[in-house]
Amino acid sequence: MHQVHCPLPRFPRLALMALALALLGGCASAPATAPLQPSPPTASPAAATTPPAPMPAPPGEAELQPGFAQWVADFRASARARGISEATLRSAFDNVQYLPRVIELDRAQPELTRTVWDYLENAVTPQRVAAGQDKLLQLRIETEAAASRYGVPPGILVAIWGMESNYGSNYGNTPTVDALATLGFEGRRGDWARAELLAALKILDSGDIARERMIGSWAGAMGQTQFLPSNFLAYAVDADGDSRRDIWGSMADVMASTANFLSRAGWQAGKPWGVEVRLPPGFDFGRADTAVRQSTAQWAAEGLRAVEGQQLPEFDDGTILLPAGARGPAFLVGPNFRAILRYNNSTSYALAVGLLAQRLGGGSGVQASWPRDLVVLTRSQLLELQTALNQRGFASGTPDGVMGPATRDGLRRYQRSVGLPADGYPSVELLQRLQQP
Repeated sequence: MHQVHCPLPRFPRLALMALALALLGGCASAPATAPLQPSPPTASPAAATTPPAPMPAPPGEAELQPGFAQWVADFRASARARGISEATLRSAFDNVQYLPRVIELDRAQPELTRTVWDYLENAVTPQRVAAGQDKLLQLRIETEAAASRYGVPPGILVAIWGMESNYGSNYGNTPTVDALATLGFEGRRGDWARAELLAALKILDSGDIARERMIGSWAGAMGQTQFLPSNFLAYAVDADGDSRRDIWGSMADVMASTANFLSRAGWQAGKPWGVEVRLPPGFDFGRADTAVRQSTAQWAAEGLRAVEGQQLPEFDDGTILLPAGARGPAFLVGPNFRAILRYNNSTSYALAVGLLAQRLGGGSGVQASWPRDLVVLTRSQLLELQTALNQRGFASGTPDGVMGPATRDGLRRYQRSVGLPADGYPSVELLQRLQQP
């Protein structure tokens, strides 16, 4: 769950996701930290109108070790006052290490972004589909038990497992305590890291896992489906009856915990995540927005049809998704798609999970063609586009090089003003048009 795994989010990725991956889906996804709360908006530099200068490399371990040791001592005292046992504090902190690489990764803001079709083609490969089908057979007892208890289908659970750690083959080897202590000391996200570190200590204190086995991504996401410590405390389940919640080694616990997270995030049993659709002629692309929700019957009355001719799923509040704009495939998605987004708040990630689960069950992939001639904007170009929108009076928020709701809204208003399909999809052509006198 939110990822920071590059196939991710990414990314139980509910609120603070696994950082840079949450953009268009980087890699391993880390679930969000605050139970069932949407991710906060990405912080923006104040009134930036040019690309931010590269951040300096973090100081080396030798330079920071004395200050890190003092920070650990202070945190240790605070944790002791919060009821963490002395044995756990010794285990956690006697040999804790400052990890400069964690800071380097945390500060990294990739200039290049990926198209959704590149992301999906790397996430939903024939090899991953075949491996996932084998895993479904191998873990039939565990996945069906979780599905029966929480209403989340085995295919979705195995798809998340495949996205988060490639079916357990790569869930990270960074000690969680070291990673979170490093992030807490560095301070850019200090409050978040301290809260997650305290949660990690509570997990150790409960005996669920030993310190040396508490490993995961550099951003603190742990285990085979990448739970942050706070999400572990809220949603991890002991499904094998050994009195421990082990999302590293017990597949019964992994599947039940993941299913519990999705269930608590609003998963509706018996309903699909969504379906690829064909839009009616003259469709207002501005209505393909998360804020526009209506029943399947209403969408069908407007002429919406499933691409493969099957009956549309019954949603009370379905939304049209255009991940590549007006020229790409369209999807009707419902509450279960939004539940996956609570796991990792990346549209590309959620779409990959849904499509991978679909393929695991013998279904087809995306039928419509992707607009492969569209060139994705770099972070610097997106910042330029935001600046140009603001200068032309189409407010898109403070320019920060990150595509968010304010930028999409401003872009749609501009597109309408010049008679273009208002899909809110940023492109080089739109940027060039905006920059013309």
